[in-house]
Amino acid sequence: MNGTDGNQAGRADGAARRRRIEDVAIHSRLNDGTAVVLRTITPDDAPLIRDGIARLSAESRYLRFFSPAPSLPDAVIERLVDVDGHDHIAWGAICSSCPDRPAIGAVHAVRHRPDGPVGEFSVAVLDDFHGQGLARMMTAPLLVHCLAEGLVELDVHMLSENAAARRLVKALGARWAGETAGVAEYRLDVAAGLEALRSDADAPGVRDVLAALSA
Repeated sequence: MNGTDGNQAGRADGAARRRRIEDVAIHSRLNDGTAVVLRTITPDDAPLIRDGIARLSAESRYLRFFSPAPSLPDAVIERLVDVDGHDHIAWGAICSSCPDRPAIGAVHAVRHRPDGPVGEFSVAVLDDFHGQGLARMMTAPLLVHCLAEGLVELDVHMLSENAAARRLVKALGARWAGETAGVAEYRLDVAAGLEALRSDADAPGVRDVLAALSA
């Protein structure tokens, strides 16, 4: 096999892996027993994303988007669902035991430049589902997906008062990179973060995710 054949085979393997991950729907439960489904976000999810943002408290919207506005411009929603599974990877959670099956959380990894090894990580969870392990559960498939696509480091920018986000990234082994104008910056090694989740004995939902993805 020559170098060209090897590259083509590698791309084919990557494409197959990408299709497999994107087709998986992961069923699990939060710490309180609430049934959830995790899957990749698609452009068709704009209404779900918009509704989820509207359900966030003003404080949670401020911590996630740096704005308490009850709705976001269409351009922001479009960016959130402009997911290609490579330069923009995103997973969301649906409450499958809720009557209207709302979107209750989402995580994103967006490359700083096309095909580059570094991107930016963000997470949001509806207030009613805080403290139930959802952020870690959603982060697990995101990190698996990132590694499959060659995205090996993620920057995290958060308001300094966002204690929940700080706890999450520290639990993932992210290292502090500085703070400017009230915004804290961390750098997360994707493989190390995934290993931290894998070794977390108190995260049964994460184990369900990793078993489903065979990670």
